[in-house]
Amino acid sequence: MSDIYEQYALLGISGRVLDFAAPVLETLRPRFAELDETAEFNQLRVIKAMQDAHVGEANLMGTTGYGYDDIGREGIERTYAGFFGTEDALVRPQITCGTHALALALSANLRPGDELLSASGKPYDTLEEVIGIRPSRGSLAEFGISYRQADLNEDGSISFENIRRGLTEKTRLVEIQRSRGYLTRPTLSIEQIGETIRFIRSIRPDVIIMIDNCYGEFTERREPSQVGADMVVGSLIKNPGGGLAPTGGYIAGTAECVANCAVRLTSPGLGKEVGASLGILPSYYEGFFLAPTMTASAIKGAVFAAACYERLGFDCFPKSADPRYDIVQAVTFGSPEAEIAFCQGIQAAAPVDSFVVPEPDTMPGYDAPVVMAAGAFVSGSTVELSADGPIREPYTAYFQGGLSWPHAKLGVLKSLQYLLDRNLITI
Repeated sequence: MSDIYEQYALLGISGRVLDFAAPVLETLRPRFAELDETAEFNQLRVIKAMQDAHVGEANLMGTTGYGYDDIGREGIERTYAGFFGTEDALVRPQITCGTHALALALSANLRPGDELLSASGKPYDTLEEVIGIRPSRGSLAEFGISYRQADLNEDGSISFENIRRGLTEKTRLVEIQRSRGYLTRPTLSIEQIGETIRFIRSIRPDVIIMIDNCYGEFTERREPSQVGADMVVGSLIKNPGGGLAPTGGYIAGTAECVANCAVRLTSPGLGKEVGASLGILPSYYEGFFLAPTMTASAIKGAVFAAACYERLGFDCFPKSADPRYDIVQAVTFGSPEAEIAFCQGIQAAAPVDSFVVPEPDTMPGYDAPVVMAAGAFVSGSTVELSADGPIREPYTAYFQGGLSWPHAKLGVLKSLQYLLDRNLITI
């Protein structure tokens, strides 16, 4: 134990912080064993999907130019469709981020005069401009697509009554956001998503149901597509990229929905037939292979963070004992100083840019200054150890990621050290 303490000391972690954390970790051992079982289950599912897709060495080769006859691109899309249990999938480096993937799925499957319904209340901040809630160039609203919102119940749960009122003859697509975004409502479980889908289908069996799956992949033993979703959408620099994918996004779903997305991504008449993979495929395949264990490491870090900060009296969402349906941990600090110190501590634990000091600043798509810790191998990768939050009341930081459990643990310890050194907590 003394050797470990010495190594942590070299990284600026005091014995005082380690002594505080040791009993917390001891209580989490049974929980961590459960997370490892889920990772094992999903690892086997990924391997089966890759084997069924006949992934071979030739699939790892890339293409340039138009990308015609790219067997590697076709193989990764078969792999995703197999894992998610869907008819087809679109997995492309040309999809730049999660917001782009969601915007693509929406714009490809909605037409002027259609209406979009959000069944999970207010969507994530960056979607507000996509939809046109906040006016923006090229929004759905500019193309004559209207929007309705089914607000959540007071406890943050899905309101079936509000969904019933929100569904109209114009409703073409219903969006459900699995994770909480910059809110403190509960993340939705697969069971809750399935129940919501069944309710929507009982009223409007013809609507398209899309799930914003960001941060949720591999956290359970099923995905939303296995409980009736027409599309599941996410980012490859979150869970499914396993920390290796340098960019990209995915849309898995029905053949019709995916075909619409492919046409919107490329061009009418071209669809899925073009799009060079540019040597990126090894990181896509290997990242997807590693993703279940990477996700488990990130969840362990989130549970550990909640357990530590609960003990210090801070509000945590979810609580350390709660089930986990995404990798995000919210901690409400009540002051901008503590929120900023937390994020600076996470940055200081990074292998890349550890010397950088995050400060709040404006960012595209957000309506308040944001402080962001993102010392990562892949810029903006939130499956790597990261934290961010808007500088507005109640001053909540959102912590996620960790490619390995030891690194996630170090990040939590470093954040505690930063708050302790600034007299913002007492241990």
